Amino acid sequence: MGKGGDNSRAEAVSADNQALVSEIQEIYERLRKLESLRPSAVVNSLFTRLVRLCTPPSSVNVGFLSEEQQVMRSNLIVLCGEAEGLLESHYAELLGRFTDPMCHVALFPYYHNYEKLALLEFSMLTSHAVPPPRRLAFVGSGPLPLSSLVLATHHMPATCFDNYDMDPLANDLARRLVVDRADLARRMAFHSCNIMHVTGRLAEYEVVFLAALVGMEKRDKVAVLQHLGKYMTPGGFLLLRSAHGARGFLYPVVEEEEVEVEGFEVLSVVHPTDEVINSVVLARKR
Repeated sequence: MGKGGDNSRAEAVSADNQALVSEIQEIYERLRKLESLRPSAVVNSLFTRLVRLCTPPSSVNVGFLSEEQQVMRSNLIVLCGEAEGLLESHYAELLGRFTDPMCHVALFPYYHNYEKLALLEFSMLTSHAVPPPRRLAFVGSGPLPLSSLVLATHHMPATCFDNYDMDPLANDLARRLVVDRADLARRMAFHSCNIMHVTGRLAEYEVVFLAALVGMEKRDKVAVLQHLGKYMTPGGFLLLRSAHGARGFLYPVVEEEEVEVEGFEVLSVVHPTDEVINSVVLARKR
């Protein structure tokens, strides 16, 4: 499509979704003025409203937003990431006070979303006849690594999980969740480092999961994909989380072409339409 066609499409999309983008902008303005994004009545209310706006199927294509709207969207994703980290830390600390925290993980308000997302990702692997891996990496596991925990408990009971997060405090909180479960503690490792500094070890993993908020800026996401494409083992599988439609105001969007150019073959892409926010891309290292 020529440049004129792109402009026409941008104008059409902007006109159809002007009210939605305006509402998102209004929430963004309120969020960025808050002193803290820690869980509170105000923070919870604003993010609940934001998610409800962005979740329904939408014709919004964030690639066609104006330059000003793109800046707002990038800043909003950063705020969402900060709030998500604070929410997870809050619940990780709460769960860590229990004996056997795994008995209480459903206290986290979005736990069932993680159950659905883990089942979706596991089903994508099995649909391509990928056997349960001996060892996998989860990049960007955070203080409440529910994806790894659900997969390890319900879908991959013999797999060892190497969880990577740059924040050692997040990893300390995560370790507390499995300390009372000998099997999980044996299969769950937590590494405090930047995945960009991990090289040879990446070739050991049959499957790598890439969390949505690893590389929030486009250039950073591309750099991570380049790194994985360079060091993952040929034939290894990459599951990465993206976003579609208005959900692209909550999480970064990864295009199939950006994955393929880094040496991967895209096998499947799923865009959920329920409360699971993230899209999932399954790719194989060539």
